[in-house]
Amino acid sequence: MHRLGSRPPASLDPMVAVTAHDMNCVNTVILDRMQSDIPLIPKLAGHLIAGGGKRMRPMLTLASASLLGYGGTRHHRLAAAVEFIHTATLLHDDVVDGSDLRRGKRTANIIWGNPASVLVGDFLFSRSFELMVEDGSLKVLKILSNASAVIAEGEVNQLTAIRRLDLSEERYLEIIGAKTAALFAAACRIAAVVAERPEGEEAALDSYGRNLGIAFQLVDDAIDYVSDAGTMGKDAGDDFREGKMTLPVILAYARGDAEARAFWLRAIREGENGEAMLAEAVQRMRDTRAVDDTMARARHYGQRAIDAIGPFASGAAKDAMIEAVEFAVARAY
Repeated sequence: MHRLGSRPPASLDPMVAVTAHDMNCVNTVILDRMQSDIPLIPKLAGHLIAGGGKRMRPMLTLASASLLGYGGTRHHRLAAAVEFIHTATLLHDDVVDGSDLRRGKRTANIIWGNPASVLVGDFLFSRSFELMVEDGSLKVLKILSNASAVIAEGEVNQLTAIRRLDLSEERYLEIIGAKTAALFAAACRIAAVVAERPEGEEAALDSYGRNLGIAFQLVDDAIDYVSDAGTMGKDAGDDFREGKMTLPVILAYARGDAEARAFWLRAIREGENGEAMLAEAVQRMRDTRAVDDTMARARHYGQRAIDAIGPFASGAAKDAMIEAVEFAVARAY
């Protein structure tokens, strides 16, 4: 049984190495399918796709296929479909959030405007569904189309929870389980479908991806308060300024006294979110160990992800998938 945190500092390098050949094939599909006779489409899509992302989700499809010993090529197009779904959601999210930075670069909506970003996101969603249909598996189509719907539901759920100080931890976990973890889970599960493996192995890979996705988002929400734009590739405190009820805020509010709750009321519900307020929010999170406990929960879900693939045979793919969890929990960006 591998225990989270029992290795030296982690990176995605093993995952990159395990999936390198297949990822070249995926990138070829991505570059081919993002083309259009409308020049703005490949220009805007390429801005984000080539913008330094880790490509973690398609790599998870490829690594999961390698874990199962799959020797075909169907997973190349499906991994590209996963990346198109992810990229489309990022384009839409940046419009909804009014974001200025993504991976350290200006967001597409800032450069080309909101309408273009939304429409190119729609184009990429369409391309992803073309790739699913071409694969020919109704089961794969069901898994990925369901994930797409769940992601949208999660984003709407989050939107309706903005500035809601009464948001429960349970509903927060529902939100991140939908908007982030659903695609991680689907990306892993479809590998078992194309490899024609039993339902139990499908479920194990789904559990691995889902728990990894939750851990990934918990860390994202924590470092929004303890990192900086240069490290994260986005503006520090974005969640705070947008009034998002992430777990660090939920915990700090629940553990605060009357004075603290009055502060969070001004900061979140009434939108007093200047730099001085952000600094005070960070201090109050330190005082209540809200960020520390958010990271502890991330480690819990990370361990669940590792445990989910415990029954699979040892090898480079399994080691890489374990280290991907270590990286997700320990990363600084």
